[in-house]
Amino acid sequence: MAVKDYLRHRFFPHIWCPGCGHGIVMAGMIRAIEQIGLKKNEVVVVSGIGCSSRMAGYLDFHTMHTLHGRALAFATGVKLGRSDLTVIVPMGDGDALAIGGNHFIHAARRNIDLTAIVMNNRIYGMTGGQGSPMTPFGIRSTTAPFGSTDPAFDLVQLATGAGASFVARTTTYHAREMTKIIAQAIQHRGFSVVEVMSQCPIYYGRKNKLGDGVDIMKGFRDETTVIGSKKKEAHPDLIERGVFVDKEGAVI
Repeated sequence: MAVKDYLRHRFFPHIWCPGCGHGIVMAGMIRAIEQIGLKKNEVVVVSGIGCSSRMAGYLDFHTMHTLHGRALAFATGVKLGRSDLTVIVPMGDGDALAIGGNHFIHAARRNIDLTAIVMNNRIYGMTGGQGSPMTPFGIRSTTAPFGSTDPAFDLVQLATGAGASFVARTTTYHAREMTKIIAQAIQHRGFSVVEVMSQCPIYYGRKNKLGDGVDIMKGFRDETTVIGSKKKEAHPDLIERGVFVDKEGAVI
């Protein structure tokens, strides 16, 4: 399968920085759609504002590039008007969980049949490297030059607590796993949330002396493990990957 067949070439070259993980996520999403067998005119991609939200412009599907934090509200309207369409919402961690946090928890509560792919690079990338709700305690950003004083959300726990019927986490390092999980999320009937840990080497990596994009991806390899592994028992601080919630429920 040629990923380029699903792209709008007139909008290239893309704006993502060298080493950014969002292109890996976009490729994984394209592969998932191709594996499922969806046609281009059966898919709607709705995004807000941010580095990740540029994805809507690059993809050759029905697309909407909307307002900061409001992608899920627009996507809800699309799904209510055209329930036959598959609606996917790629978002950044700031876009989804700061200004968009209220929309996020209520989309989960209502179990609207959407797939939210949250690219968690743990910082605001496009607007200058400010801290986001996913910036861990002690991590530096332009708004926290001496380190964040706030704890980060656990997106899996937040989505689960709000009522999402499919909740998963993966990383850009685990590209094949990511494609498989995104495909599961798209096929699930109900509100699906996939957190993809993605690298931002320019702001997050540079400010915190974590190296380049490859170095951060190696960190995803070393700092995560599959759900319920023996490795997690031995090292409780490891972040778990996989599908945490997959249940049926009333769907809007």
